[in-house]
Amino acid sequence: MTTHLNSDALRVSGCRPLRGRIQIPGDKGITHRALIASAFAEGESAIKGCATGQDVLHTRSVLQELGVEIQSSGLQSISINGQGVQSFSPSQAVLDCGNSGTTLRMMTGVLAASTFNSELTGDASLRSRPMGRVVDPLRLMGANIEYGEVAGNAPLLVNGSVLEGSAIEISVSSGQVKSACLFAGLQAQGVTEINEPAPSRDHTERLLEALGAPIERVSETCIRIKSGSIKPFELNVPGDASSAAFLIVAALITPGSLVTIEEMGLNPLRIRYIELLKNMGAQIVVDETDERLGEPIGSVRVESSQLKGCIIEASEGIIDEIPILAVAAAFAQGETEFRQVAELKVKESDRISTLTQELGRLGVEVESGEDSLIINGGQPQPGQVSSHGDHRLALSLAVAANALTGDTVIEGWSAADVSYPDFVVDLDRLTAGQ
Repeated sequence: MTTHLNSDALRVSGCRPLRGRIQIPGDKGITHRALIASAFAEGESAIKGCATGQDVLHTRSVLQELGVEIQSSGLQSISINGQGVQSFSPSQAVLDCGNSGTTLRMMTGVLAASTFNSELTGDASLRSRPMGRVVDPLRLMGANIEYGEVAGNAPLLVNGSVLEGSAIEISVSSGQVKSACLFAGLQAQGVTEINEPAPSRDHTERLLEALGAPIERVSETCIRIKSGSIKPFELNVPGDASSAAFLIVAALITPGSLVTIEEMGLNPLRIRYIELLKNMGAQIVVDETDERLGEPIGSVRVESSQLKGCIIEASEGIIDEIPILAVAAAFAQGETEFRQVAELKVKESDRISTLTQELGRLGVEVESGEDSLIINGGQPQPGQVSSHGDHRLALSLAVAANALTGDTVIEGWSAADVSYPDFVVDLDRLTAGQ
């Protein structure tokens, strides 16, 4: 069972098998992009199945602060009366992006071509994360962006400018940075060509293509976009593949589990972690059944499995899943080595350090380096751990706790609200009676 000990601590009592069928909350990344796209469109758009975490609420709040009309029919269904971004009105307040790097980076691209000045900021964690990777390419297009306090970090002062299409080389593969440049390119004069070192998440391209934007995929790592408009739309957001990863691993490492996740987004760049888990011996069956505005959807069936260690080369497509893959590795037989994971150091926490520390508190042997993480699997033990204010770490630790016999207390549990506020509800539903 799960018990909220206070406003910021959760006790998980295991071991509880997961059984049944479930539909998870809407995809966070797609919801962010759909909200922004609806503001670009001229006319009314309707989005159902929205993600409900704090990150998405910050994107919504920022758009409303800029004068976008958004009405709700429950938490997960909204309608947006888009008038095009040139109809945005300047905010009298600093635009607070909370903990959401997606909000801050994408809205920087959106506002770079506005007719007014804006200031975007976030919480202490977000203000420590690197923003030069989005500011530098936007400056190549003529964007006038200044750092408010520390060079390379938020707050960002975005002074609206006339943008020119440009050839851009992105230094780090990032769906957020690429999307910021695409939203800026949709407002710039001429052609904007974006090149990145490796393929990154392509939700923005898929959505813009489906909505008739003047966009061209040149290759897996190169895309061009011209100034243009997009049409209003209706979208039922598919289930979040990253949120699904927590329930998938929970089922894999907890004996006696059998779970089917329905209506889940199956974007190939978002479910690479499933192939990695299969390589570790996971029994997972993926069934693609439909497509929504360019995004494939379907079901995923998962059965508890004995996993074995392996070598995992990190990439943009799986970097957010490293914490939960690390939990899978902790329960696997043998050693799992994660390589090229330096990007973990600039996430919501330094995830190399926090994973090493918190898995160690559960009796897991972890060896960490500047760009690597080695986990010796075995049988973790219950304990007391902390999220360090990191939503993915909080959720990953809860997954581990559910598979352990005994009580584990997770301090800082409220961090989970950033992306999956209903995780405990869904976990308890699947473990009901256990």
